Amino acid sequence: MPNYKVVLEAAWLVKDVQSVDDAMSVAISEAGKRLNPKMDYVEVEVGSTFCPFCGEPFDSVFVVANTGIVGLLLEMRVFNAESKEHAERIAKKEIGKALKDVPLKVVETSELNPEEKKSR
Repeated sequence: MPNYKVVLEAAWLVKDVQSVDDAMSVAISEAGKRLNPKMDYVEVEVGSTFCPFCGEPFDSVFVVANTGIVGLLLEMRVFNAESKEHAERIAKKEIGKALKDVPLKVVETSELNPEEKKSR
């Protein structure tokens, strides 16, 4: 059975932040706390959004009235899945259990080479 890398996008809401950097730090920290220690194999980072005018990427963070929404990317490797869709369902279920009430969306799924399984 093949192995997959599944990347999910999460919309993370943070309150009482003063800046974009604060919002990113708090979102990553809170997500990490909810995923660890059980799911320390899930990588968490701030996602990117592309400017519709110039096409340049920028961090997916928006802060208004000391409240921010941060677009997080959650990467998980799924081993021995029956199909791409099966791997996506496994990732959403596992991450969704730890991050209750956080909207999740699959943004990328790719099959891993056998060498990538060994390196992780």
